[in-house]
Amino acid sequence: MYTTRASGHVNAPRPAVYRALVSAEAVAWWRVPPGMRSEVHVFEAREGGGFRVSLTYDSPGAVGKSSPRTDTYHGRFARLVPGELVVEVLEFETEDPGLRGTMTITTTLTEAGGGTDVLIVHEGVPDAVPAADNETGTRSALARLARFVEAHA
Repeated sequence: MYTTRASGHVNAPRPAVYRALVSAEAVAWWRVPPGMRSEVHVFEAREGGGFRVSLTYDSPGAVGKSSPRTDTYHGRFARLVPGELVVEVLEFETEDPGLRGTMTITTTLTEAGGGTDVLIVHEGVPDAVPAADNETGTRSALARLARFVEAHA
C-alpha cells in the first residue's frame, strides 16, 4: 500500500468548493476520470454517513475492478469540517485480493490567492493500482473540480 498527494487551485471561496465535495450531483460530475461515467448509488454527506459509487468505462474492452467494465467503491465520511476538510474511508468492491483494503482520502481546503487551494491525500492505496494512474486520476479530478466549482460559484 502507498500514499499519494495532489494539489490544485480553485478560483472560488472555500464554502463553494466544500459544497462540491459533499454533493452527490457534483461528485458524479467532477470525480470521474476521462473515458468513464459515474453513478452515485448512495451518498449521505454527514459524519458516519455512507456512500457507494460506480465508475463505468466507456470502452467495451476496458477491464473494471468490480465487474467487466466497472469500478465500484463504498465507504463512509469519517470527518467533515465545513469549508475546511473532508475525510473519506473507502474500499473497492472486488474479488481481486490485490485491490482489497481500506483507503483514506483526505481533502483539505485552504484560502489562497483569492480562491482555494485543494490538497487531496490518498492513503492505503493498494499496490495493484499503479501510482501513476492514481496521481493522474487525482490531478484530472482536481481540474474537473475547479471547472465545476468555478462554473457554479
